[in-house]
Amino acid sequence: MSTFIKAFAWGAAAAAATVATAGSAWAQSDNYYAGKRMSVVIGYAAGGTADTDGRLVAQFLGKHIPGHPTIIAQNQPGAGGLASINAAYNVAQADGLAIYQLGSGHYLQQLAGSSVVKFDLSKMPVLGSWTRSTYALVVRSDKFKSIEDIRKSPTPPAIGTQGLGTGTYLFSLVWQNALGIKLNMVNGYESAEQDLAIERGEIDGRTNTTESIVRSRPQWLSSGFAKVLAVSGSERDPLIPDAPTVRELVANPGALFETIDEGLSAARPYVLPPKTPTERVATLRKAWNDMLDDKEFVAELEKRKFKFIPVKGEELEAFYKRVVADTPTEVIEILKANFK
Repeated sequence: MSTFIKAFAWGAAAAAATVATAGSAWAQSDNYYAGKRMSVVIGYAAGGTADTDGRLVAQFLGKHIPGHPTIIAQNQPGAGGLASINAAYNVAQADGLAIYQLGSGHYLQQLAGSSVVKFDLSKMPVLGSWTRSTYALVVRSDKFKSIEDIRKSPTPPAIGTQGLGTGTYLFSLVWQNALGIKLNMVNGYESAEQDLAIERGEIDGRTNTTESIVRSRPQWLSSGFAKVLAVSGSERDPLIPDAPTVRELVANPGALFETIDEGLSAARPYVLPPKTPTERVATLRKAWNDMLDDKEFVAELEKRKFKFIPVKGEELEAFYKRVVADTPTEVIEILKANFK
């Protein structure tokens, strides 16, 4: 089965609706970007999936923006991606010349009232995400072969994470809550470092997306060095079909799992600073959607064996507004307990 999955057809009707929404904005925007330099700001260090994602966007987005600005990728790591989003909200100019890669789980940290969050995602325009993620708990097979092994072990597995706010960190919390297990979470590892630490025996495993595991460490699974013990989502992931979903392992994973599973599936969305002029938002959203229709962009994703399952910016923006306003109190309390 091909690992390339395209779930949405971006038809002419949707494109026409986008143009209609923009209205007269095109006349104002046609010359704005000509000769300008833009940035795709990546809140993580070079070498991981987030870095690859941001550089692909920087490579392909510019040709779909009127005026064809030069776009560069900039790594601004810190606090699990939070530093760059804090800067986007409080410091960056709302001029449409920088877009920011959002950590999928940052909205949950905001819901928890974390002191390190200095932004409100319900007020930030969203361009969208080009894929959805399935998260997986992968551990060394010489330590644990099943979730039941973890439940019975007197010593919980050491699980590496980048730190608060990242999707991998949050799902490492969720595995414990939903599956009734204990994990010793070891913060401070960047994504690529976690894989090396597992191979060196410093930690026992990590949470990662199925795409990243299959792409960066396929030999782990083929050799039996490591095993995926559980995955998120409502169905098994075709990339790792032998791995059970959380819902297969437990009858009721709980409200926390349901909230996180829905929100974190949109992988690495891109946002703009608050108060970005509406004509800039319209221009960049149209360019984003045109990029998703770009045959060269799609071919590059297929070449790299990435899943292509776009999530529209308007849908994500509505989701963030909804969860900020309507998340159940019991879920917020659980989040607060884990984000002190």
